[in-house]
Amino acid sequence: MEIRVRSTGAVMFWNEFRDLLLSQNPSELITVAPQTEAWINAHGADIVYEGAQATGGTVYQYSMRQGVEQIGDKWHTKYVLGPIFIDTPAIEDRPARTAAENEVLYKAAMDAEQAANVRQQRNRRLAALDWTQGKDIPDSISSSAAFVRQGLRDVPNQEGFPWAVVWPDATE
Repeated sequence: MEIRVRSTGAVMFWNEFRDLLLSQNPSELITVAPQTEAWINAHGADIVYEGAQATGGTVYQYSMRQGVEQIGDKWHTKYVLGPIFIDTPAIEDRPARTAAENEVLYKAAMDAEQAANVRQQRNRRLAALDWTQGKDIPDSISSSAAFVRQGLRDVPNQEGFPWAVVWPDATE
């Protein structure tokens, strides 16, 4: 459970809030039982309820927490689509980069990771069909499997690769 302290705006977990209260008033007995909204409210704080996850975006984005927000008379975690890119200063052997440059680098890394994952899956599918190319396999099986194998080899050439892949099967 997260708590927002009204006087400071600080957001903390229950244990931190309890420790804060004990540091301010060591004689007060705090147990798990008082963790009610009324009790927390009486001690100058509000419960932070879980907010709605951010939705939509692109394959490069995900829902990420960005603080808390008040909705009506309750506080909720706030989520936005991320990542959020910023300008970064030069550090040691890395040059300074603009937010746009950081975004391009991030997307390139994500594309490379996704391409590697798709190729790995494609290679497993190809390996599972290796047996179909033996000399003792009937033509009805080997020709159908050869069609699928060629489709698997062509997967990296598909438009939308690596994010939109259509896997071939024997019925095509």
